Amino acid sequence: MKSTSRLAVLLVVIAPLLQSCIPLLVGAGVGAGVMVAEDRRTGGTVLEDQTIEIKATNRITEKYGDKVNISVTSYNRFVLLTGQAPTDEIKQDVSVLVLEVPSVRNVQNEIVVSGISSTTSHATDALLTSRVKGRLAQNKEVGAAHVKVVSENGSVFLMGLVTRAEAETASQTAATTSGAQRVIKVFEYLD
Repeated sequence: MKSTSRLAVLLVVIAPLLQSCIPLLVGAGVGAGVMVAEDRRTGGTVLEDQTIEIKATNRITEKYGDKVNISVTSYNRFVLLTGQAPTDEIKQDVSVLVLEVPSVRNVQNEIVVSGISSTTSHATDALLTSRVKGRLAQNKEVGAAHVKVVSENGSVFLMGLVTRAEAETASQTAATTSGAQRVIKVFEYLD
């Protein structure tokens, strides 16, 4: 089955559950190719970021397994770590593990020392990320393809290669999105 038909089947199955989100889902499927074409990173860097995420996640999982709940997000070889770890020692060690992954330029460690968050919290964060992305896609002052959005426990992290004006617009958009408790900019600036 081709990926386009898989998306269509998925939409038919979940449509009754997500009635208000259908325009966003359809737009995401159609616009994904456009967003990739507008990415300011080279194709090689996009691939490198995906490789970094996989390698870093594997290193963390091999060493700590289910003791931690950590997400690795790489944008232009700059890594953002979010999630939970049981101790500050593990939190710091994860930074070292990730810095040792080839091609990583820097790590911003936003891991919280606490117990692992609930499934409900993950679902709430996923919805918050979708809301922010949807609002960015509608904003003409910042290209949604230039901003990567990650949410963790009500905090919205914004990554990307942007101008300072785009960063400010994206931050204001995220900050005024329902459910956003704080916004953390992890941008690289073009100006």
